[in-house]
Amino acid sequence: MKARRLRDIETYIHTRKNVTLDELCVTFDVSKNTIRRDINHILQKGSIEKVYGGVVSAEKLISFENRTVERRNEKAEIGKIAATYVQQNDLIFIDSGTTTCNMMDFLDPDLHLTILTNSLDVINSAASMPNVHLLMLGSTYKRSTRSFVGVDDMRALEKYNVNKAFMSATGVSLTHGLTNSDLLEYEIKKSIAKRAEKLILLADSDKFGRSTLLTYAGFADLDVLVTSADLGEDYTEFCRANSITLHQV
Repeated sequence: MKARRLRDIETYIHTRKNVTLDELCVTFDVSKNTIRRDINHILQKGSIEKVYGGVVSAEKLISFENRTVERRNEKAEIGKIAATYVQQNDLIFIDSGTTTCNMMDFLDPDLHLTILTNSLDVINSAASMPNVHLLMLGSTYKRSTRSFVGVDDMRALEKYNVNKAFMSATGVSLTHGLTNSDLLEYEIKKSIAKRAEKLILLADSDKFGRSTLLTYAGFADLDVLVTSADLGEDYTEFCRANSITLHQV
């Protein structure tokens, strides 16, 4: 029976791509100690990897550079649409991620604005833009996501009146909302999402129908969603019902 459960757990992880330990406990009706032992057994095969609070399919553990290449044209189109929301004298937050950084290529260079970010790619792009006032978050560089994490005093973010926050997410679902698996990134995302006048999510459809450990905003909190043309009908219906502006590329 244990061998069957191990196979089922492994299949479930590969299907869901990213799951929490609590989700596995509920799904397979076992204790957390049991699920930890099962996970440790499966880890020996190298088919899954541990992340904070859960596990992911090793098939999906690809580098930031490779994720940048995936759906490159689609991510560029998402970034192009997102850039149209930036206006003169805005104070915007641009999240780290392989999709959000694309909007830098489409910003009007004549606009005077302030960019708050923890993304290395956004920092590098904004540094050469004379009309941009650049504010950086985070004290520790996270190489896997090319982002800076860790804010010593989260209250420091309260002084910024963010007009628009252009966000990314590791997973997106109607039930769990916009999720992330890194605690330090989560703290920044949650604080910004709470303060922003307009919350804008940039995410291709691969991110939808998945959830990770930490929810930084509810799906209904969104004002704008910019995503792929193949987004599921349940999400498009939810956007219509909740007055979320939807752009599909």
